Amino acid sequence: MSAVNALRVNGARLLQRLRELGQFGALEGGGTNRLALSDADRAARDWTVQQMRDLGMEVQIDAIGNVVATYAGTEAGTLPVMTGSHIDTVRTGGLYDGNYGVMAGLEVIATLRDAGLRTRRPIQVAFFTNEEGARFQPDMLGSLVMVGGMPLEEALETKAVDNGARLGDELQRISYAGSAPAGAPKVHRFVELHIEQGPVLEQEGFDIGVVEGVQGICWMELTFDGTSNHAGTTPMALRHDAGMCAMRVAAFVAELVQHMGGRQLGTVGAVQLKPNLINVIPSQAVMTVDLRNTDGALLQQAQAQVLAFARKLAAESGVRFSHRQLADFAPVAFDAVLVNSVQQHAQALGLSTLRMPSGAGHDAQMLARVCPTAMVFVPSAGGLSHNVREHTEAVQLEQGANVLLQVLVDAANS
Repeated sequence: MSAVNALRVNGARLLQRLRELGQFGALEGGGTNRLALSDADRAARDWTVQQMRDLGMEVQIDAIGNVVATYAGTEAGTLPVMTGSHIDTVRTGGLYDGNYGVMAGLEVIATLRDAGLRTRRPIQVAFFTNEEGARFQPDMLGSLVMVGGMPLEEALETKAVDNGARLGDELQRISYAGSAPAGAPKVHRFVELHIEQGPVLEQEGFDIGVVEGVQGICWMELTFDGTSNHAGTTPMALRHDAGMCAMRVAAFVAELVQHMGGRQLGTVGAVQLKPNLINVIPSQAVMTVDLRNTDGALLQQAQAQVLAFARKLAAESGVRFSHRQLADFAPVAFDAVLVNSVQQHAQALGLSTLRMPSGAGHDAQMLARVCPTAMVFVPSAGGLSHNVREHTEAVQLEQGANVLLQVLVDAANS
C-alpha cells in the first residue's frame, strides 16, 4: 500500500473544526442561523480564511465573495483539483449542511501537510457565496456567477429578502468584495462532500452515497391580486378572493405530484396573505412553488401545468395573476469516470456504497458546467437537514472525509 493510500484524516480534528464554525450564528439550544453576508457570516468567513492561511494555503476572494484557498502542487502550471461547499446556513440550520464539505476539505489538506506530502496538481478548497438562497435568490448564486451562468452585475443588484439590502453593498459591508475575477474558473476536477440531507442511506444501511447527478429545480413566486372585502357580507359568488386562489393552487400542486409519480416533487413553502385578518377576504396572496425532478422534460411539464392552472383559476375568480421565476436549473449528470472513482475508493476503504441522485441543489451542479464533477454523501440521522437537530455520527463524518482524501489525491496526481 502506498503512503497516500495509507493516509487517514483526523476525525477528532474535523469534528472540532465543525463545532468551532458552528459557534458563529449559534442558536440557543443548538443549530445555527448564519444567513449569507450577515454579520455572523462575516465572522465565520474570517475564521475559515484564517484556518486556510494557518495551513499554508494561498487565499483568493473573487468579486462575488467566493473564497478559494490553494495548497500548491509539485508541478507548476497544472490545473487544480477543487473541493468545497458553503458555510452560509438557513435561519434554523444545523452544523453540517455545507460546512462539512468545507471543513473536510481543510482536513484533507491538514492530513497531507502533516505527512509532508504534496500532489502533482494543486488542491483547492472553496466556499461559495449564498448557496442556500435563504437571503438572496437564486440559491447557489456564488457558484453560478463563478462559472459564468449569471452576470456578475445582475448578481450584485440582487436584493435581500429580509431587509432589501443590495448584495453588492453587503459584500462591501462585510469586506468580502474580492478582486479576483468571477466567471472563468480553470479547474481540472471538482468533488463535493456533503451530508445526504435525506433518509435513504440510513434507512438502507449504506455508508457512502455515490452521487450520479442532481435533480432539476424550479422555484416560482406566484402572486394573486383580488379585492379585500367583508367576510360576513360578501356572497361567495361575488368574491375576488386572492387567498382562495393560493389555497387551490397549493392543493393542485399536491395532486399533480401524486398523479405524476416517479421522482416528481412539489412543495408550497411560503404563503403570505394581505391583510391577513380572520374576517377579511384577502386582497393579495403571494406564494412560492418548488418543483423538482431528475427528468428535465417532466419538470418543465409540471411547471407548465401549475402556471396554466393558476392563470385559469385567476381568470375564473376575477383575480389578477403574475409570476416570477426565482430559480430554474436543469438536471445535471456528473462525470462517469469521477463518479466511478468515488465508488472504487469508498469500497477500497471497506465502505458500502449506493449510487443515487441528489434531491437538493448543490454548488457541484454549477461546477459541472466547467469541469468533470462528482459528489460524495454520508448519512443524515433521521433524514433531517435544514433543522437544528441535523446530525451525522462522527465515524460517518470521518469515513466520508477519508473517501474525499483518496479521490482528491487520485485526481490531483493524474
